[in-house]
Amino acid sequence: MKTLAAAIAFNEELKIGNVLGRFTPGLVEEIVVVDDGSTDRTGQVSGRAGATVLRHESRCGAGAAIRTAIHYGQKHGFDIIVVLAGNDKDRPAEIPRLTQPIVNDGYDLVQGSRYLPGGSHGNTPLSRRLGTGIIHPFLFSLAVRRRVTESTNGFRAIRLSIFDDPRIAIDQTWLDKYELEPYILYKAIRLGYRVKEVPVTKIYPDWKLGYTKMKPVTGWWSIVRPIFFLSLGLRK
Repeated sequence: MKTLAAAIAFNEELKIGNVLGRFTPGLVEEIVVVDDGSTDRTGQVSGRAGATVLRHESRCGAGAAIRTAIHYGQKHGFDIIVVLAGNDKDRPAEIPRLTQPIVNDGYDLVQGSRYLPGGSHGNTPLSRRLGTGIIHPFLFSLAVRRRVTESTNGFRAIRLSIFDDPRIAIDQTWLDKYELEPYILYKAIRLGYRVKEVPVTKIYPDWKLGYTKMKPVTGWWSIVRPIFFLSLGLRK
């Protein structure tokens, strides 16, 4: 099965080189960097490191960038997409943990969780630990009627064929920001696709390099609202 790795990046000139440098030969068939309208040299650094650069001319949002990577994978005959952060929080060496359950055991989506035994997280602000480790997983688990230890981590592997299902409508514009990641996980679980979690590492970079692009209020509403919209039938 052909695997595409997709790093999502906005103004990550100082970190994207580290991300790409962590890949070993043969780990995946291709690496793309979706440059979401960066105003720095993210695209140039990525291209020189050997990645395929998919550029948005203006900033569209993380969800729109993931969607671009998914459509690229579908168009070029990939079977699996692995999404990871472009700011060096994830560890490409752990990609086989995500892909092997799909290849060997028939799973459709494998979600990385820093909070499972064997996972780890470092340099994470307290507010993020509360949000990603307690609040969002609690609300999400209630909505999907299944315990999930981490529902916001973008480090995951997905069988691309699930996007042939018209009930998983990723091209909706309301999913352009941070909504798409919880949306896909919610849909996969509620529609009966085979989903599991595996432990992964999530290390936030030094704050001097800029550890997040998410805004405190609008960003959190962006990742919470799919739970309410889908549960109440306000969106499809």
